[in-house]
Amino acid sequence: MDEKTLRVLVENGAVKKVSIVGQGGILHIEILTSAGNQTATTLKGKLKTWSSLDSAAKWVKSLGVGLVNVNLEQWVPSQKAIKL
Repeated sequence: MDEKTLRVLVENGAVKKVSIVGQGGILHIEILTSAGNQTATTLKGKLKTWSSLDSAAKWVKSLGVGLVNVNLEQWVPSQKAIKL
């Protein structure tokens, strides 16, 4: 789900839950709507990622979301991401 679509859903109250999830050295955003669980993507359709918790939280806040769940169980901030 790209940022533009996500903004419309937030404005219309269709977002039930937002989570910041850490895996390896990156963080991504998962969004729960009535249609199911989605991940935040770029406009090109690739997974939108962050390397710091504060930058991910600022992005979510800029969408108008004030409450998020944070899952850092598998996040290793010092791990380098593999570029494919």
